Amino acid sequence: MMLLKMAWRNVWRNHRRSSITIVAMTLALVAELLYSGLVTGMIHSMEDDATEFDLGDLQVFHEGYLTRPSLYDVVPDAGTLIGKLEEAGYQAAPRLYAGGLGGSGDMSAGVQMVGIDPVRDARTLALSEAMAEGAWLDAADPSGVVVGRGLARTLGLDLGSELLVVSQGADGSIANALYTVRGILMSVAASMDRSSVLMTEDAFRELMVLPEGVHKVIIRRPKDVPLKQAKTQVAALAGMGATDPAEGSVAVEGQAATVETGTDGLDVMTWEEINPFLAQMLAGVSGMVAIVYFIVYLAVAILILNAMLMAVFERIKEFGVLKAIGYSPRQVMIMMILEGLIQASVALVAGLLLAAPGMWWLQNRGVDVGALGGIQMVGMTMPPIWKAHYTWSTVQVPIIMLFVITFIAVLWPALRAARISPVEAMHHQ
Repeated sequence: MMLLKMAWRNVWRNHRRSSITIVAMTLALVAELLYSGLVTGMIHSMEDDATEFDLGDLQVFHEGYLTRPSLYDVVPDAGTLIGKLEEAGYQAAPRLYAGGLGGSGDMSAGVQMVGIDPVRDARTLALSEAMAEGAWLDAADPSGVVVGRGLARTLGLDLGSELLVVSQGADGSIANALYTVRGILMSVAASMDRSSVLMTEDAFRELMVLPEGVHKVIIRRPKDVPLKQAKTQVAALAGMGATDPAEGSVAVEGQAATVETGTDGLDVMTWEEINPFLAQMLAGVSGMVAIVYFIVYLAVAILILNAMLMAVFERIKEFGVLKAIGYSPRQVMIMMILEGLIQASVALVAGLLLAAPGMWWLQNRGVDVGALGGIQMVGMTMPPIWKAHYTWSTVQVPIIMLFVITFIAVLWPALRAARISPVEAMHHQ
């Protein structure tokens, strides 16, 4: 306690130097808190775009479908699998895919027809909430379709416009039908934005003459289940042979899990495996945050080091007196470290008070990015409002790094002070 009192007194003895150091620490902490929240918010936004609107957390599809999609490669008896998944706490929705040509007036473009169960899809993904105009699919309106915003611009489509779709059915016949645009999606994913024509599952089956099977089962996991564990459980539920799906005993980490279903196989993959480039980019962004932390705090560490060395040189005689009256080198070193940590603690309180309004604003209101809104990066779309995302770890890391850097910066001056002898202090001029 005596060392703490002395350290507190010594911090404010030269209040100008201490104030400059504390202000630098405070500004660094405020900058890192705001920056980390914005970057974390961007990561969450991009991951949510991938999982909530398009990929889901996991997908089940015919083996090899991802690399060579075929109208004939389907997941058989998908209804049974979806029932098992829902009983285990997962949300799942079937998807059907086919390519074709879409036309309206004098314009035409390649399109991807997507057959959707409107009710299940709305429970599983957030795509039904991403409507820029119009309404979501309705089973009672099989001729109504929802199109991507980019495709709507390309073909000049508005609500109520007619869209002619031409493709080849599963039986080899020419598949063609005329649909009415009932909804236009917001820009949520590049591939969906440019070419998607969403229709009800029944309308798709009628158009493509595909009475059974689905091409993908899109799955969302419970929030408390880690992604790798969810993949193992889904593989077990799909019939990989695990005796207890809850135990997660199937070894599928790092690769697609192959499920044998008679003579056909199914693949179970996470969104990170389906879109590894996005997953690697998000991991790289996290690494970039750590680098920025290091650069900013390195500048603060240099300032702390300089201030503490100046304090040591100014107080050599004082350290000599302390040694002469019985203070050990360890006690002198602890006192110097406490002085640095006291300054960091004051900066912590000031930094949190200053950053709190900005953190609240960024998380609840966000930053209007203007013309950057809607720009697509690695298949994801930049939201028009960039919001921060704060968790305990988002706030914890900058604070811990502040104290670690302070401790490291103070260590050398503290060692210098601890090695000063009374005789050396007497001869110091």
